[in-house]
Amino acid sequence: MAYDLITMGRIGVDLYPLQTGVPLPQVTSFGKFLGGSATNVAVAAARLGRRTAVITRTGDDPFGAYLHEALQGFGVDDRWVTPVPGLPTPVTFCEVFPPDDFPLYFYRQPKAPDLETDAHELDLDAIRDARIFWVTGTGLSEEPSRTATLAALAHRAKSGTTVFDLDWRPMFWKDPDSARPFYREALRHTTVAVGNLDEVEVATGVREPQAAAQALLDAGVEIAVVKQGPKGVLAVSSKGDSAEVPPLPVNVLNGLGAGDAFGGSLCNGLLEGWDLETIMRHGNAAGAIVASRLECSSAMPTVDEIESALKAGAVL
Repeated sequence: MAYDLITMGRIGVDLYPLQTGVPLPQVTSFGKFLGGSATNVAVAAARLGRRTAVITRTGDDPFGAYLHEALQGFGVDDRWVTPVPGLPTPVTFCEVFPPDDFPLYFYRQPKAPDLETDAHELDLDAIRDARIFWVTGTGLSEEPSRTATLAALAHRAKSGTTVFDLDWRPMFWKDPDSARPFYREALRHTTVAVGNLDEVEVATGVREPQAAAQALLDAGVEIAVVKQGPKGVLAVSSKGDSAEVPPLPVNVLNGLGAGDAFGGSLCNGLLEGWDLETIMRHGNAAGAIVASRLECSSAMPTVDEIESALKAGAVL
């Protein structure tokens, strides 16, 4: 049976301070969580009842073993999560300064195993058959992951829904100009593009939300989703439909992971065949719920939690 969603991209261990408002040098206790954007999206969709899998790689070490255990616990198929001998599983630290300052520190040296994903090892038939396939900009930042990502997109050839999470992380690239040609190539094979203002600017050279959404449509996608932070989210389709939805009120504890919750909910809404406004409202609610919690993967909401937040008009 085909998967509802296959994601391809980062995985790692998130080590988050259990003390908020404390600089990292003074933090004395941490929580350990499954992390990585593409992986979190698969977890978020699984929490909403979808059959999901992730394509990525870990180190051949205890942290890698932990990630397999966590994926299985969340109901995400880990058959395409393979070890890379000689490379450590990535670890990410953050600082938590609510409501809007959450610095990230990526430990992905000498190279992250997920960037060793090889085109020759992909199950291209499973990728083609999945109802939704999700890739990220980070997967384009180095070889052989770049070639693998583009090969998977080309083989899928826009069958079903193909989502490109623009996922701009400047520390993984020399500069935006070096990323833009690969983003353009990925967009050619994409039906849905998702990104914040910085990310759409990297992909298109345009920052104004409406213009950026149109630039993404002109690049070949069918739905462009532009996250605008406090101004909410804008979605525009090639059919002329559009929706601009404000964020759901929430007392933010940790904003990290909110975008991944939005992504999992976006996939669920697309699979349900909802209209753009309904999809965006549910995505905003999912993101707000995770922003109210410390962790990312284990904070992903259920259908009932999203419905309750929407009914209340806020995350309580």
